[in-house]
Amino acid sequence: MQITKKQVLEKLKQCYDPEIPVNIVDLGLVYDIQIKDGNVFIKMTLTSIGCPLYGVISEDVKNKVKLIKGVKNVDVEIVWDPPWSLEKMSKNARQQLGI
Repeated sequence: MQITKKQVLEKLKQCYDPEIPVNIVDLGLVYDIQIKDGNVFIKMTLTSIGCPLYGVISEDVKNKVKLIKGVKNVDVEIVWDPPWSLEKMSKNARQQLGI
């Protein structure tokens, strides 16, 4: 079965930064998704370099994406360049947070 970016994004929209009530996609934390032979590679960032929930968020991403039929492995790479900013958030996320 072919795994699509749309499927991955749907699962990632179920992942939240526990400190912010907006999913990581709408927060603008997901920078890239690559899929090859059942392996999913996700490049993302966090809202701050010192985020103490790094491991929790990363594991949640892996666990949710692994629920997609055909996914063999999920690799999450946390990057800091480009740095995250409020401008990366979706319009919906900004409205939700009153920004």
